[in-house]
Amino acid sequence: MRIILAALLFSLAAQAKETVRIAFIGPLTGGNSAVGLGGRNSADLAVKLHNAGPGSKYQYELVVLDDECKPDAGVQMATKAGSDRSIVAGVTHYCSVVAMATVDTFHRFGLPTIVWGAVLPDITYGHDFKEIHRVNGTMINQNETNAKFMAAQGYKKFAVIHDTTDYGKGHDKYFTKFITESGGQIVGDFGVTADQQDFTAELTQIKALSPQALYFGGLTPIGVRIRSQMDKLGLNAQFDGTSGIVNDDFIKALGPLAESVLAFREGAPAEKLPGGRKFLEEYGKQGYSNPPEAYGPFAFVAADLLMQTIEKTGPDRRKIIAGLAQVKDFDSIVGKITFDDHGQNTVPVITKYVAQDGKWVLWEESEYARGSRKLRGK
Repeated sequence: MRIILAALLFSLAAQAKETVRIAFIGPLTGGNSAVGLGGRNSADLAVKLHNAGPGSKYQYELVVLDDECKPDAGVQMATKAGSDRSIVAGVTHYCSVVAMATVDTFHRFGLPTIVWGAVLPDITYGHDFKEIHRVNGTMINQNETNAKFMAAQGYKKFAVIHDTTDYGKGHDKYFTKFITESGGQIVGDFGVTADQQDFTAELTQIKALSPQALYFGGLTPIGVRIRSQMDKLGLNAQFDGTSGIVNDDFIKALGPLAESVLAFREGAPAEKLPGGRKFLEEYGKQGYSNPPEAYGPFAFVAADLLMQTIEKTGPDRRKIIAGLAQVKDFDSIVGKITFDDHGQNTVPVITKYVAQDGKWVLWEESEYARGSRKLRGK
């Protein structure tokens, strides 16, 4: 009887709380949906844990919107969230091209947002919009680590294929800068469209240039096509990718052809984060059909930080923006969060991955690092 009464009282208390709505926006359909669904589940987990915890002033509801990793769809979803005054903040975007397209919309509607996956620096640094924040890092440190690592492995000659979105061009810019500073040479640089299917022309030219490595600046769908077509043309260069391919779908789509592919991502793997094991344990309890993927912890942190801020400021957009501007040394599962004057959190740790036996493995824990397996192109 006491248990029933306690449950009833908890239910009544929850009903008495004001419901506060926050949006989640990410790619839930299309070629990047695995990462988007992992992000959505992670933000959902943060909301569920917060609602179940004691002492919360509000009951939170997550409004889930699909940006399809397309700028037009992203602007539509940003407009939908921004124009709905019941939504007070947003956990927004994995795809940089979408995040860049929506910053003006969020600014116009005064909707505070925290980016959970997009890495283009200009999302935070290309303007002075106080609404925009980001808990994950940018492609600058990612590419600096990549270039220094590849140089240390003895690679000197590189070809580059990047998509022609701001995301791809940004990766091209920073990798070229850092690999040149590290003594490397770009022997060929090719921009391709995000929906391109056939790369025979580009790869044939690249093969003639005899690079040791092919650097790819883009997302999973294009990366899968390029890597498979490299094999058909007999191009044996080492495939060197970005955070845009660090997901299970990349390896599943390629099978054995994914073996030895390199990729770099800001932040540590979930199980090695300060609160990662607890996060993975709670995630597993929910029975989600998709894993959190590489950026799930950041989506969790973005949602949690928004709710923690709302608890202090109340569900008012302007007050939330002011509250986020004061975030310093916020404890999270990815480590301390501090926003600079552009709303950017600095994530100093860059993780090196290699595809080994059908999964992404930390470079330091791989057989490649131990020397029992060899990378390509050398």
